[in-house]
Amino acid sequence: MGSTLTCRKEKGKKPSWRIFSLKELHAATNNFNYDNKLGEGGFGSVYWGQLWDGSQIAVKRLKVWSTKADMEFSVEVEILGRVRHKNLLSLRGYCAEGQERLIVYDYMPNLSLLSHLHGQHSAECLLDWERRMNIAIGSAEGIAYLHQHAVPHIIHRDIKASNVLLDSDFNAQVADFGFAKLIPDGATHVTTRVKGTLGYLAPEYAMLGKASESCDVYSFGILLLELASGKKPIEKLNATTKRTITDWALPLVRQKKFNEVADPKLNGKYVEEELKRVVVVALVCTQNQPEKRPNMPEVVDLLKGDSKEKLSDLENEQIFREEPVAGYQDGLSGVEDRSDCISEEKDSKEELKEVAGSG
Repeated sequence: MGSTLTCRKEKGKKPSWRIFSLKELHAATNNFNYDNKLGEGGFGSVYWGQLWDGSQIAVKRLKVWSTKADMEFSVEVEILGRVRHKNLLSLRGYCAEGQERLIVYDYMPNLSLLSHLHGQHSAECLLDWERRMNIAIGSAEGIAYLHQHAVPHIIHRDIKASNVLLDSDFNAQVADFGFAKLIPDGATHVTTRVKGTLGYLAPEYAMLGKASESCDVYSFGILLLELASGKKPIEKLNATTKRTITDWALPLVRQKKFNEVADPKLNGKYVEEELKRVVVVALVCTQNQPEKRPNMPEVVDLLKGDSKEKLSDLENEQIFREEPVAGYQDGLSGVEDRSDCISEEKDSKEELKEVAGSG
């Protein structure tokens, strides 16, 4: 895979992205000033910048050059350069000079979903129910595009709240394809070193390293529960006990207590039918067995209310019956021994300010 991409031009249209000079990005970010830093991840830092024309950008500056970083850069540039969808963060350009590797995106003024659910914007309660539904459907459509329409198909592998960015109108932009694995035609899954975030990992991926589109469906299900409830994927109950969001939500849903799943910050202001729809779909997406999960286009239809009959069928699934279902779990067992490969969502200020999916 090459580390550069030829700038594509469409007839009569400006190129969708371009190559930036290092000098230009130094000027835009005030020499990568600390005050401009938006976040930091495993592969580097993200800075806010402003170009000469006044437009705002986010610049991901990869850490000191290494084979790993170069491979990451190549993957992200190739994928982002190809992907175009209203709910996927588009590449604005890149820079590769000397040992510097930088990727440029549009700046997202409302930062990430993480910052609104658990971070510096959570107290402002800017996410009303209508915005949450739009974010749920928009991000689902973006991921469905990666799975069904990108050529070759793309597994994201790190769907989480900090990788769903929000534009000025709170439209979802799914970001950070750095971990994405391209699926060759005809392949059902790709065995790979585990990458991702604790709490969002499908059991088969955490334990066996089998990445598939269904793993993204699982992660998206966790994200849906998080969006509806305002809870984190893993909640610390005391010094020794942690509870997953699915273990908390499922008993409530079995007792039809959907109102107790809703984020208290909504103050009861939500559409009951839509809340029920989101929570049921989320729990179906997070089933232990991958073959029982829907695919992303089906998830989109369910969230939009286009598949009422199918939704009704899902509500009668075994997992929603009163008796406990053996084997329904988040897949945390077996994760610890692979922890060198798995990150955990941090509560630090830097992590919460992340706006361009730095990793």
